[in-house]
Amino acid sequence: MKIRFWGVRGSIPCPGPRTAKYGGNGACIELRIGEENRLIIIDAGSGIRELGNHIMANDLPKGPINAKLFLSHTHWDHIMGFPYFVPIYVPGTHLEVNGPVTFEDEPLEDVVGGQMKYRYFPVNVGELASDITYHRLKEESNVDLGGGLIMTTKFLNHPITALGYRFEYNGKVFCTCYDHEPYRNLFITDPDHPDYDEAMAYEGEEVANEQNVAIKEFFKGADLLVHDTQYTRKEYATKIGWGHSYFEHAIEAAVEVGVKRLALFHHDPDRTDDQIDDLALEYCVPDKYGDIEVFFARDRMEIEL
Repeated sequence: MKIRFWGVRGSIPCPGPRTAKYGGNGACIELRIGEENRLIIIDAGSGIRELGNHIMANDLPKGPINAKLFLSHTHWDHIMGFPYFVPIYVPGTHLEVNGPVTFEDEPLEDVVGGQMKYRYFPVNVGELASDITYHRLKEESNVDLGGGLIMTTKFLNHPITALGYRFEYNGKVFCTCYDHEPYRNLFITDPDHPDYDEAMAYEGEEVANEQNVAIKEFFKGADLLVHDTQYTRKEYATKIGWGHSYFEHAIEAAVEVGVKRLALFHHDPDRTDDQIDDLALEYCVPDKYGDIEVFFARDRMEIEL
């Protein structure tokens, strides 16, 4: 498996001189599988535009483009690049779009393709020359994608339905866990509060713990884990409930379950290159956490498993 990052930012693209080193594009990851170079794309943030240009230059000359797009969720920063993905305008392209949808009455096609209406965009989705199919995903284990590739999906903790992806191929495991924050007890835990209910408080704590364990089991032993780390611990204290993790949580969880390489991902749009460099000196010190390698993902970074 070969992984290339085309967008590593969260919330909104932030191009400019202060983000040139790590990149300012929104989430998009390219995954290539096996000798046949099967193409899988994870998320369609603004980074998918450059990926599309790369595919046009390197894949199209070899024949029609056939790809699967997996969306972590449908917040705009993860789908906004879709109308600018050039291969969808090319006859012969087949794109399979997969992802979760929060609202039962809105199919994935309307959520993603709905951006391409004349009130928002000059080309209507119905005018595209490519063949696009849509498949709604839920939490599933050991889905056979053919050719020895196995996928598992896991619900994450985000304000709308979001999925993490685990791809297993030829003895290697690649995992994504974003957008996500630690599960927590949502019930009142203060015994002095007038609305305190001991049974509900206990059950809430049990459920949160169970889900946090399930998330770690999901990415246990991964050769590469891409994890949401938009915040520092101090920043997270004022952002609880926003659906994003902090560095310490991601690192501790990955170390606990034997992850080999951890890519810190979904960088805050206000985080400059200099600030990330400073954070790397704190969080990415070799051997600090044992055998695991911890690093900040960068646009155009390539990793082979």
